[in-house]
Amino acid sequence: MEKDFRQVVQSWLDGNFDEETKQQIRDLQANDPVGLEDAFYRNLEFGTGGLRGIMGVGTNRMNKYTVGMATQGLANYLKKSCEGELKVCISFDSRNNSHEFAKITANVLSANGIHVYIFDCLHPIALMSYSVRDKKANAGIMITASHNPKEYNGYKVFWNDGAQVIPPHDKNIVAEVAKITDPSMVKFEPGEGAGKIEIMSHEMDEKYLDSMMTLTLSPEARERHSDLKIVYTPIHGSGVRIVPEILGRLGFKNIYHVPEQDIVDGNFPTVMSPNPEEPSALAMAIKVADEKKADLVMATDPDADRIGIAVRDNEGKMVLLNGNQTGSILMYYILTRWKESGKLSDKNYCVKTIVTTELMSAICAKFGVKIYDVLTGFKYIADIVRKNEGKGQFICGGEESYGFNVGEFVRDKDAPISCAMVAECAAWAADHGKTLYQLLQDIYAEFGYYRETLTSLVRKGKAGVEEIAKIMSDMRANAPKELAGSPVVKVIDYLKPEETGLPSSNVLQYFNEAGDKVTVRPSGTEPKIKFYFGAHGADADAKCAALKEQFIK
Repeated sequence: MEKDFRQVVQSWLDGNFDEETKQQIRDLQANDPVGLEDAFYRNLEFGTGGLRGIMGVGTNRMNKYTVGMATQGLANYLKKSCEGELKVCISFDSRNNSHEFAKITANVLSANGIHVYIFDCLHPIALMSYSVRDKKANAGIMITASHNPKEYNGYKVFWNDGAQVIPPHDKNIVAEVAKITDPSMVKFEPGEGAGKIEIMSHEMDEKYLDSMMTLTLSPEARERHSDLKIVYTPIHGSGVRIVPEILGRLGFKNIYHVPEQDIVDGNFPTVMSPNPEEPSALAMAIKVADEKKADLVMATDPDADRIGIAVRDNEGKMVLLNGNQTGSILMYYILTRWKESGKLSDKNYCVKTIVTTELMSAICAKFGVKIYDVLTGFKYIADIVRKNEGKGQFICGGEESYGFNVGEFVRDKDAPISCAMVAECAAWAADHGKTLYQLLQDIYAEFGYYRETLTSLVRKGKAGVEEIAKIMSDMRANAPKELAGSPVVKVIDYLKPEETGLPSSNVLQYFNEAGDKVTVRPSGTEPKIKFYFGAHGADADAKCAALKEQFIK
């Protein structure tokens, strides 16, 4: 291992790499030998969703060479699998080096004769997805590591429907990228026969905003409650321009900012983590809300695909809602307004992931709307939309990890339209003399109380991989007979696609007679196994605690 690692380091020092890179390697050799080995002991894996890793020099880091190699592999796959003029759309977020990696990606694609459309400045994933469909592109690329810490960046690949790649394209792209074993195999500089690089700007923003406005449902309520006080923070990310713009177009007049977090900064200096799932990420926005006596707080992550919100409870205190609660409120609101306007039909449907609250299923059942359950990951929600094109109409869908989407214009989590719908829903609730918090309590009163919790067990290294595998094996061999005292009535093993109708996935799910469920799945990106506990009924909090005690030893 040591010999191989040192040989790779020497090949970079001797090879056709820029002097800055070589100097950084020498600095690591002199000052951080452990860091040097970690940077070179393996290749950064191009997985089914693309690249994600720490930035720096080395084969195991995100840098211009690993980005170039990934892009060359993607270009080779596009040339093999697609006909006619090849086109790719590119966007990037606020992370350090995102713009530079985007330009490198554009140049490599262009050097391979591919027509590139690249945004002029940072834009959310939603705009990239929208642009792929608008330009009829073959693929899209988003340079982002989503809500990861500041040291990370990433490279997400999307297909021609504007959704993240799924089989067979994901594995085929991985195979092509694996064939690029050295930066010398990459066409970094466009030359003769290069594809055009075209800048996308406000024209695409306008198209997106016009499309989003067609999805809104309550203009009269918005007009009557245009004075709602809303605090929005992009947490230094790509929602900084587009979200306030769409809220303004909806007619809301009192949009308050967190000035320090409007600054585009990949170091995310005001938060420990730029993740709206973390309460601390909304702390500054909640402080502004209390100063301004605002009704609602909304936050989005760096690539603006996740939304976190805070609302005032009955005592006037700001409380955070989780992804299940926000998604359920939006689904209830949207279906209610569709029904009131006579738009519902048997061709409409919603989608959620298997680890998301069953409250969404109950809401859809009330309105007579079909709801699909799919594997974890918004790409599987988008796949249902693709398969139903021309046969059905997607209304909305979401996942517990703070992702939601409305309509078919975008095929990924779309925080800007989610912000718009949350604000509009707040105005609609105000029309009925309620806050969003009170609307949620009404939903619980109608459908029963639902509570969901997530516990992750971190198990690092080879021993950790083996322990996680053993946990899954033992659970398959010895399924629980009861959950929180209620008999298990259904067990789903997602490794059996012939039974689930879904792609094979290492996930187990248990349902009891009382309507509770437990889902167990190893993480695909981190050394951990996740336990999702969902309970239904007045004692749901106590049952979630009991389920955790039952499964977490």
